[in-house]
Amino acid sequence: MAAESDVSFDVSERMRVVDAGDQAFTLVLGERIAPEVVATVTALDRQIAALQQTGSLPGLIETVPTFCSLTVIYDPLQTSRRQLLAELAQLPPADARVSSPSSRRWRLPVCYEGDCGPDLEGTAAALGMSAEALIVQHQQTEYRVYMLGFLPGFPFMGDLPPALQLPRRSEPRLRVPPGSVAIAGALTAIYPSESPGGWHLLGQCAVPLFDPAWPQPSLLQAGDRVSFSTVNTAEHTRLLHAAKARALDLAAFSDAEVAS
Repeated sequence: MAAESDVSFDVSERMRVVDAGDQAFTLVLGERIAPEVVATVTALDRQIAALQQTGSLPGLIETVPTFCSLTVIYDPLQTSRRQLLAELAQLPPADARVSSPSSRRWRLPVCYEGDCGPDLEGTAAALGMSAEALIVQHQQTEYRVYMLGFLPGFPFMGDLPPALQLPRRSEPRLRVPPGSVAIAGALTAIYPSESPGGWHLLGQCAVPLFDPAWPQPSLLQAGDRVSFSTVNTAEHTRLLHAAKARALDLAAFSDAEVAS
């Protein structure tokens, strides 16, 4: 599998264009959740951003990357799908290489005790292991933020070890507390705000993930690496109070940048 820094693509051969209304279209680059597909989406997103910075894409509003595709949103009074696709067709062929900037590595505290992990015991039983073994396996993996979506700042992170993979709950909850650390399928995530949800809730993270007042509202970004560490209820409560008072040093949970 190619590393992200070695990923590029031939636009004419490797993407499928899907209409998304009169102001957008979607470039489909794969059909499954996989690191190499996400890397290709990221490479395309960065190439488009580079073109936009040179002024080559007037009318482009923004791009929205997902696991397998990239949606391009534009102003139809300034440009058209045909014009944008003509510009994208000039992107480098498959033998070109796209440099990958560094990503950040985070170590986030999770409390798995008591009410913080309402599904922990049941999920462990369904997986045929103890709750302690589930926690250990959940923490031993470093996860990659594949994309943000569903809620502002909601990180879809993979990949869970095969031994921890379960389908979503058969009955979703109407209210999932903010900070809930959850798993479903091959992914893990943290709910940045209260929401309905059908993932299995293993614990709680006190570190806020989204604040519109921040220069970059989402704490995590696609490509970031995330691992978890255990904290007890007392430390979790302390962190919650600090976060509420805006006294939490978020940089303390991030290591130096690393190559993607």
